[in-house]
Amino acid sequence: MRLPPRVISRCKALGFTAPYILHVSDFDDLAGARLKDFINKDYHGDMAWMKDTLTRRQHPQSLWAQAQSALVLGFNYGPGHDPMENLKAVDKGNISVYARGKDYHDIMKGRLKEIAGLLAQDTGEDVKVFVDTAPLMEKPLAMLAGLGWQGKHTNLVSREFGSWLFIGTILSAAKIPPTPQELDHCGSCRACLDICPTGAFPAPYKLDARKCISYLTIEYKGEIAPDLRRAMGNRIYGCDDCLAVCPWNKYAKAAQDIKIKARTELNNPPLKDLAALDDKAFRRLFSGSPIKRIGRNQFIRNVLYAIGNSSDMSLRPAAQAHISSEDPIIANAARWAVKLIDLHAKRDKD
Repeated sequence: MRLPPRVISRCKALGFTAPYILHVSDFDDLAGARLKDFINKDYHGDMAWMKDTLTRRQHPQSLWAQAQSALVLGFNYGPGHDPMENLKAVDKGNISVYARGKDYHDIMKGRLKEIAGLLAQDTGEDVKVFVDTAPLMEKPLAMLAGLGWQGKHTNLVSREFGSWLFIGTILSAAKIPPTPQELDHCGSCRACLDICPTGAFPAPYKLDARKCISYLTIEYKGEIAPDLRRAMGNRIYGCDDCLAVCPWNKYAKAAQDIKIKARTELNNPPLKDLAALDDKAFRRLFSGSPIKRIGRNQFIRNVLYAIGNSSDMSLRPAAQAHISSEDPIIANAARWAVKLIDLHAKRDKD
């Protein structure tokens, strides 16, 4: 059964790439073996849900036995500038590119459901839609379907869009002709491995999430080790370094969808202002943003680490204000930030 033409045209009209297709029976065991190795080495850190869903995650048909085909769609969120430039403004907070606009889950889910509905009508078969939240290995699926390949940083890379693609997946009970698998085009390049501030890549194609700044700022709830705090710089939500340095980004295009474009107030927001957010102000500022999910306290922890790394004496009062916080993690972060700023000031004086 061929993919209906109106499905293809609707994908493009809704801002997606062309659909790339895989027969789920062709999903190989390599991805599952890599995931099992990742879990066995405890690289997943506190993300217990990855271990709990390992069996279901290893093959699409473990998630849905009726699945015959996977339609994989990319959604471009390319920045209009080099995000590495933001790291130089140490008195500002650096937010990962993907989180500066509206939550991509909300943007993509409804559009994918519309496409899936057309596919179900035209094929007469059931469908299921996924955007990054179900136990489905979407990056290996995307590579096998031909959308891109998993680079040495384990993220998806596209020859057309570089590193800046969200992935949406539609599983269908219909058997639809597959598209050619993409090859790995990383070659001898290791820019993504060498740029990592925390050395989170023990080897090419392997990530130790426990050292990854995206994991530390978003998934990890506790006190971050001092050496990792220092490496975070002004990164307060996520990290784009390994994505931004990829040479394939020379083909990337800036996102055109207004909903995915960065909100002005989330481009390098002042750390002083962020440190002053109470819960109500936090929720208001990050309404509709994925940042809202981590909660105000964890966000303030990240901001305080960035203030300490800034060595900016003008930010000392913003950190000092949190030393008596009822949250012990925030209080610890505040003390650390004040101590670091004072040490820097003493060195300058000496």
